[in-house]
Amino acid sequence: MSTRSRRPSSILPPSETLTVEFKSDRKRLPDDELVEALACLANSEGGELWLGVEDDGTPTGLHEAHLNLAGLPGLVAARTSPSLAVTVEAFDMAGIRVARIAVPRCASEVATTAGVYLRRRLKHDGLPECVPMLPHDRDSRAGRFGLADASAQAVAGATLADFDPLERERLRQSVRQYGGDRVLLELDDEALDGALGFTTRTQGGERAPTLTGLLVIGRETALRELVPTHELAFQVLARETVSFNEFRRFPLLKALDWLETNFRPNNPEKEVQIGLFRVPVPKVDMGAFREAVANALVHRDYYRLGAVHVRLDDHGLTVSNPGGLVEGVTLDNLLTTEPRPRNPALADAMKRIGIVERSGRGVDKIYRGMLRFGRPEPDYSRTDGNNVVLQLATVDADEVFLKLVVEQESLQDGVMLPIDSLIVLAALREQKRLNAEELARHIHRDAAQAKRTLERLVEAGLVQPHGNTRNRSYTLSAELYRAKGGQVEYTRQAGFSRLQHEQMVLGHVRHHGRIQRREVMDLCHLNVDQAKWLLKRLKEEGKLVQHGTLRGAFYTLNEP
Repeated sequence: MSTRSRRPSSILPPSETLTVEFKSDRKRLPDDELVEALACLANSEGGELWLGVEDDGTPTGLHEAHLNLAGLPGLVAARTSPSLAVTVEAFDMAGIRVARIAVPRCASEVATTAGVYLRRRLKHDGLPECVPMLPHDRDSRAGRFGLADASAQAVAGATLADFDPLERERLRQSVRQYGGDRVLLELDDEALDGALGFTTRTQGGERAPTLTGLLVIGRETALRELVPTHELAFQVLARETVSFNEFRRFPLLKALDWLETNFRPNNPEKEVQIGLFRVPVPKVDMGAFREAVANALVHRDYYRLGAVHVRLDDHGLTVSNPGGLVEGVTLDNLLTTEPRPRNPALADAMKRIGIVERSGRGVDKIYRGMLRFGRPEPDYSRTDGNNVVLQLATVDADEVFLKLVVEQESLQDGVMLPIDSLIVLAALREQKRLNAEELARHIHRDAAQAKRTLERLVEAGLVQPHGNTRNRSYTLSAELYRAKGGQVEYTRQAGFSRLQHEQMVLGHVRHHGRIQRREVMDLCHLNVDQAKWLLKRLKEEGKLVQHGTLRGAFYTLNEP
């Protein structure tokens, strides 16, 4: 344990959040209450507890009984199960000593030795609180961490009579229609149930329906009674006027058919002539639509109440489902992480039927369905710990960009452009000029892989590099801008020659008397290193004189 002196505002968080807790210690916080608060944080996102700080963030100091913090980690470990390992650090804030206790996020539930399970949540006013962790909360958390599969478990009270023969036939038709595993077509009902995980064996050896079985081929009445968390909602709004608003508890295959039947009339398309072919351009790509909805139904948290919502409005298509991203999946690795389904048995069944991508790379299909038409990337930014929210913009397609994609694919005998290449082209189309590091964030890979993707696009004549190796940036090629009628825009984005940069800087100094590095960056559209190199060269050539250092440095003309 260490002690540091800091100003209160320099280290203390401004308020309590889901990962920050303040605890007053003026009347000596009881050990049981302290341990419960730490276990509560561990069962949520982890975080830090500030001991000796009031709820409003005012430091009031540690009680004399807590001035020696050396034994606190041992106390917490002894009073939690499994033992919770925390780290403690003391801070002196304007002469007031407080303690910061860092709590890791734990995969397994942490209870106090008194048997208390707590979790942290936000109240309606945005303030955090600790509430009891009920059995379904523990099951939901286990599913999020991949420790349990709810979809493979038998459903209490369900019998084989709850399976619908019509849904079995719909399943077989879906296998034929979507190119699923045709081996399934050769199986009888019992063998099919076993192959797809629709049933499991009880302790008495009898077959019992699993959650997967009921969701895929169960009767609607059984789903309403036995799986109350399953629900699908479809809404269509035009200028805030609701034209369609229906909720259904159909089994999944029937639900997807119903949704697509009602979605198609609201998804107009036109055709674009590209060479000898007429290419359909829908408002929303149907492949991306199916994948987005199927993912929401398959990966939702079936321990949580709440419907899967599909909403089409003036801004685009929004698909949301209860349950946040599973452990290990973040908004920064959606495109590259290995598949981690929340409900593995259900996901496997839907893959074998052909409803979702068998490779587990359904997100790629959603991205492709947006980007090949020159539309913005899928937007997951509203996703949080309780819901996954996907937004697909329905702006007009960029027909020139679509033509580029189709022509490139035809040159490769119909092989689709790699998703990384498509994302890079779309990012350059949207943001005009980027370097490898910036593009790496778009494709969720490192800079080295981004450079390899860029060099392949340069070789294909689709991307133009600018600058030397260290400071290289990229734009779409001149040919692409010419095809869009944007020759002037290309010239502006391609930048200026070395002589033009020099004359612009010197001209600015003549008119304004001085220039700083950030002004060079804005004037010539250079990055930090390029601006620094240009100013250094002009100084070494005796054309500019530097005054000051670091951020305050500025340059004037070197006149006698």
